[in-house]
Amino acid sequence: MTMDHDRLCGHLAEQSRLLAAHLDGADLDLPVPACPGWTLRNLVRHLWGGHRWADETVRTRAAEPLPAGLMRDVDDDSADPSPAGAGEGAAAGAWLVAGAERLAATLRAAGPDARVWTPVPGALSGFYARRFAHETAVHRADAARALGTGFALDRAAAVDAVDEWMDLESLPMMLDVHPHKRELRGPGRLLAFEADGTASAERPRWLVDLTGDAIVCGRGTGPAAVTVTGPPAELLLVLMRRRPAEGADVAVEGDRALLDFWLERVAWS
Repeated sequence: MTMDHDRLCGHLAEQSRLLAAHLDGADLDLPVPACPGWTLRNLVRHLWGGHRWADETVRTRAAEPLPAGLMRDVDDDSADPSPAGAGEGAAAGAWLVAGAERLAATLRAAGPDARVWTPVPGALSGFYARRFAHETAVHRADAARALGTGFALDRAAAVDAVDEWMDLESLPMMLDVHPHKRELRGPGRLLAFEADGTASAERPRWLVDLTGDAIVCGRGTGPAAVTVTGPPAELLLVLMRRRPAEGADVAVEGDRALLDFWLERVAWS
């Protein structure tokens, strides 16, 4: 079940605050292994730029895409108000939180059903709450890894993030935007991702079906050539190519070559 709009807005702000706590006292020139070529400074600029872009898009009810600015140009020093030197990590964190809270407020005021341009079909403001809540959480994981800090994510939020990933990967437009994904299709190519947990917790199962003309991803039952099992937060990090598909907390059963072949071609930023 999709997280409701207000909860997603709260999750967006909370993940930004948690990321800011990671940054307090950190060296912003530290490389981020999950984002090759980026430092923590670049990661903060990307997220802040994304929050600002989404805020302006929703606030103005934009009917067409606005310039992405700092979300894309993470090396642009001119728009960065955080000071260099001592305390810059805390300042960058405060900068990030202010932007995230501004976006959350704009999204709450708009509600989930305001008509606005979106990069995928739907054209509703709720897209931005869900997308940036989960985007912020994954980049918090990137920062935590760079800093050697532990990462944990609310189970319901992690499940919704995996649901969103599956929804986006199923869009027919993805084969036009990323033509190389057409080579993923073939007979017998079915991958399952199963959430583990206690009997009282939701234990969803997702199926990636590459056997037809379209790529179909979402909740599903039935056989699979390979099955990946683990906590929802760890499955999310596998899908986002942030952690290996096997190891602590995650198990793989079946055709590992198919899993590797697929993962090589579904990388997100």
